[in-house]
Amino acid sequence: MRAWILDSVGERVRVDEVAEPSPRGGGAVIEVLAAYVPAYTEVVARGERGPVPTPLVLGPGCVGRVVSVADDVFNVEPGDVVLDLALLTSGESEDPEEILIGWTGVGGRGVATGKTVAMQKMWRDGVFAERALCPKETLMKLPGAERYPRPERLAFLPWLAIAGEGMNATGLQPGGTATIIGATGQLGAAATLIALASGAGRVVAVGRNAEVLKRLGELDSRVVPVAMTGNRSDDAAAIAEAARGGADVVLDALGAVPDATPTMAGYDSLRNGGTMVLIGGVRQDLAIPYGDVMRRRLTLRGSWMSGPATALKMWRMVESGLIDLGAIDVRTVGLDDPTGALDLAAATKGPAFVALVP
Repeated sequence: MRAWILDSVGERVRVDEVAEPSPRGGGAVIEVLAAYVPAYTEVVARGERGPVPTPLVLGPGCVGRVVSVADDVFNVEPGDVVLDLALLTSGESEDPEEILIGWTGVGGRGVATGKTVAMQKMWRDGVFAERALCPKETLMKLPGAERYPRPERLAFLPWLAIAGEGMNATGLQPGGTATIIGATGQLGAAATLIALASGAGRVVAVGRNAEVLKRLGELDSRVVPVAMTGNRSDDAAAIAEAARGGADVVLDALGAVPDATPTMAGYDSLRNGGTMVLIGGVRQDLAIPYGDVMRRRLTLRGSWMSGPATALKMWRMVESGLIDLGAIDVRTVGLDDPTGALDLAAATKGPAFVALVP
């Protein structure tokens, strides 16, 4: 079969013939129907998001159809349409270690250990390929997905699940006000759709791209776009005004921005008793004022990736029409030209994404 290979960090991703995977203990082979290609895939290949265990087939998560399973796999069976979430846990009840298969990143404190290295050695290859071998723990059935008319759109489900996990952590109540920092990015656009589907009374969509902000504002009358200026106090005031005095919850979905000013503007916009959840790729430390958090009874939380329960919830929202994936433009690519596909992914912004359809 063909796959996208990264031979070593810093080299170009190439397409090549590799041996088809066979099921082994705890695993299932899937036919990849569509895989989300993150905009920063080339950045990962350069090693700028942390170590990558090369050589490997890249690719974190997809929608696929089960081809075969090992004898000890019972949660999926041949013919099932499934979602691969790529997040593998070591399984301990307390402090489990985690990796992202076919990608960079380990959970916990973000530092590789002997256990995570061993996990990556056992389950190295991702899903940018015609077929993939996945551990059963990363796979979940999508009941009814075989009838979904545009399977390439379902490649966005892992991104929805990440945003959904973060939204769950905010404790947003129906009618509440949600602020999305970085709403003009792909993760932020996903969070905006989820906030609307979850019954938010108002969604303050914060970002820099005026064109994307306009598109988000056209999704629903509850969406209030706010263009960031880069001035923390001005932006915080604008966000708080759009949120009618302050946000109940703030979800930070920013990528690797130059500084943490936009995040802190979101923090400043919280009303007393509000909650902020971090789900993005900001690489700076945050100067959080102890006394302010204490006196205003604020909650600051982190949320990383997603579990199957949230992913299933996102699928049910899509299946029922609460979330319309038609609001997200999908640009499909094949395996033939990985360089062109990664360039397209890097240039694709806002409520749009690139899906690899092998």
